[in-house]
Amino acid sequence: TAQAWEAVREAIRREPQQDDLIPASMSEPTPLVPLSEGARQYASRSFARGRPWLEAVTELMHRIHADFEFEPGATTVSTSVDEVLHQRRGVCQDFAHLMLACLRGHGLPARYVSGYLLTEPPPGKARLMGVDASHAWVAAYAPQHGWVEFDPTNDQLADQRYITLTWGADFADVVPLRGVIFGGGDQLMDVEVSVIPA
Repeated sequence: TAQAWEAVREAIRREPQQDDLIPASMSEPTPLVPLSEGARQYASRSFARGRPWLEAVTELMHRIHADFEFEPGATTVSTSVDEVLHQRRGVCQDFAHLMLACLRGHGLPARYVSGYLLTEPPPGKARLMGVDASHAWVAAYAPQHGWVEFDPTNDQLADQRYITLTWGADFADVVPLRGVIFGGGDQLMDVEVSVIPA
């Protein structure tokens, strides 16, 4: 039988975690994904009492995709979950943070996943090299299922086209480059990635 989302929440709270992936810690708020009453309320429609976990999380993903507009440049790295809720637009990072806030607001563990997605050119067009950009999605945990990956930006479960580079509690855990440079002059990083099927 399908496990209700409340049963997942209680199992995570009650059972010691033997897994080194530490699902319980991924239920906690972070600086980029604080507890948000707005996100909790937004998600409540998907989390009816007794609803199966997978069904509820999948519907939440569908709703984020339908209710929010993908708009590059509409947000920054520091845009809050509440701002995204208000603006109803953003990019994959924003939609992942929103979904994390929704899930964690209901006591469910979820983590931020960063990587790449194999993109297919339109029919009759050649594959362009260097155009694939990093992508963000969410992995949610239930003892019965393990970690299941949801992509609210593209409204689909992650499959073999998704290439995970890293995961963490939020974007701050997975930034591609972090450090300090001593010296003068401006710095610019330019990255091109091509995801090609093997």
